[in-house]
Amino acid sequence: MKREELTRYLDELLGAGRFRDYCPNGLQVEGRPEVQRLVAGVTATQALLDAALARSADAVLVHHGWFWRGEDGRVTGIRKARLQTLLKHDLNLIAYHLPLDSHPEFGNNAQLARRFGWVADERFGEQDVGWLGYLESPSSASAIAGHVGNALQRTPLLVGNGERRVRRVGWCSGAAQGLFEQAIALGVDLYLSGEISEQTVHLARESGVPYIAAGHHASERYGVLALAEHLAERFGLDCQFVDIDNPV
Repeated sequence: MKREELTRYLDELLGAGRFRDYCPNGLQVEGRPEVQRLVAGVTATQALLDAALARSADAVLVHHGWFWRGEDGRVTGIRKARLQTLLKHDLNLIAYHLPLDSHPEFGNNAQLARRFGWVADERFGEQDVGWLGYLESPSSASAIAGHVGNALQRTPLLVGNGERRVRRVGWCSGAAQGLFEQAIALGVDLYLSGEISEQTVHLARESGVPYIAAGHHASERYGVLALAEHLAERFGLDCQFVDIDNPV
């Protein structure tokens, strides 16, 4: 299909225009005009670009793209090597950050709820990126952490009272530890995100609300995977998800 047709569809599907984001969403680097084979991954690293070339891809679709706000904009070193790879091989780079966290079906938070068996019923935080919901069968925080580890194939870090009985939950993938205090104020029994900061530990201990750090990468694998599967089904594109592991 035409690159413009694909990116227009994705922009509309994910509502990219309504987000105030830290990077540009949509087509970030223009490559060949026809896209038949696409490689999807979490982050546009050199390893993912190399995997795309090995699979003769026309485009790379990611959650973490390039050109982040506040970065040094000079094209040197690692940035030069990555950009040179795309330009030399006429490879498109397409990225969606907050739109792919937020989407009610293909977003990272929606996919986490699906894998954990959590029922979402409300949004919170700036631009409504945080999710609230409940467990149909209340459980202890320790048991939930174990279930999360099994679902994501990554042992999470649980901070706080592991024996607390949990029914109401809040979550946001990636580096959303900054929403923890808001989630507490909204009455959650447990909050989950990808990363954790030093002050998060004290907040969990002193509030009595346990915190699960599930891993930034681990919590954001499934949105771009679901989106790639959707594109394959809807348009007949050859879409392959490549997981370049990251322990964080």
